Amino acid sequence: MPVTEVVIIGAGAAGLMCAFTAAARGRQVMLIDHANKAGKKILMSGGGRCNFTNMYTEPGNFLSQNPHFCKSALARYTQWDFIAMVAKHGVPYHEKKLGQLFCDNKSSDILGMLLDECDQAGVSLHLDTAIQHIEKLENGYLLQTTLGQITCQSLVIATGGLSIPTLGATGFGYQVARQFGHQVLPTRAGLVPFTITDQLKALCSELSGTSVDCLVSCNEQSFRENILFTHRGLSGPAILQISSFWNPGDTLHVNLLPDHDALDWLQRQQAERPNSELKTLLGELFTKKMANLLAEHWFVSKPMKQYTPAELAEVAQKLGDWRLVPAGTEGYRTAEVTLGGVDTREVSSKTMESLKSPGLYFIGEVLDVSGHLGGFNFQWAWASGYAAAQFA
Repeated sequence: MPVTEVVIIGAGAAGLMCAFTAAARGRQVMLIDHANKAGKKILMSGGGRCNFTNMYTEPGNFLSQNPHFCKSALARYTQWDFIAMVAKHGVPYHEKKLGQLFCDNKSSDILGMLLDECDQAGVSLHLDTAIQHIEKLENGYLLQTTLGQITCQSLVIATGGLSIPTLGATGFGYQVARQFGHQVLPTRAGLVPFTITDQLKALCSELSGTSVDCLVSCNEQSFRENILFTHRGLSGPAILQISSFWNPGDTLHVNLLPDHDALDWLQRQQAERPNSELKTLLGELFTKKMANLLAEHWFVSKPMKQYTPAELAEVAQKLGDWRLVPAGTEGYRTAEVTLGGVDTREVSSKTMESLKSPGLYFIGEVLDVSGHLGGFNFQWAWASGYAAAQFA
């Protein structure tokens, strides 16, 4: 029966990081995954370019019922540590915007780097391997797997969340957590597009593919980035960001004119260009198609001088505070992260070790820690994987 010091289940970002870091400490590490390929989510991330970290990472970029939990790991393995490894491997990268770092070429550069580190450190990687049963021993764990029985001193769960099941995501990590007495906080899709089913659906559908810079707010959170109209509803960075703070039935507030006070802008246009039609003026701020559709769906377009103060105020309210209630989200199918997960109050923030079952560790997305869009979730994977590797 194979005996090893550390078994890590899940060869994604956190699992790979933990594997080579623990092996570099001289630990004997076996990395297991049920998929036929390591790092599938890394490969498809960032549109195939992998947004591998964010230069402005700080604890405020993360959501958790226990907001202090992420601080220790993030402080001990920072974005600069990961950037240094990327530079050491000669992987070319660039900042896209807002501190988001992407590969110049493709995501496989980052995955290749992590696999090289695993090779150099002597990690034993086993793909296409299923775990059938886990049992606690007096000193460690016994795993029944398709490779046979394996015993280990330390068992690290790096199985991720439920997002993007087509890449092999399952709730396996949550099952293990519950088996060993952990509470799993309710999970839901995060960083996910909204679906619209009411009369707005026609507008979204007709504008499908149109992107516009907006300020989107919900539950005292606001994000200013682009929104993207789709056949199903709304997507784009600002929508994905706010989706993590939205609950079913909540109203979204969308400011389509984030650089202007809408009423002030309209009154100015009325004074300066009284003969211009409203949709002509909106066509200078949005695409012509969008300006025409907004005029068609929301108000009658006429020369500015013909609007009464009350009508102008109504137009301003629509442009500056468009209120809508999404029908729902697209769910785990397209979600970038899973919100909720293993309750971090039952895990050491220093070591990532279970406070319920010695020698059991949880890292990455399986925990109730979710980052904003823009490389933060990868940084949590690197930092939590590194933290556990110091002790596992």
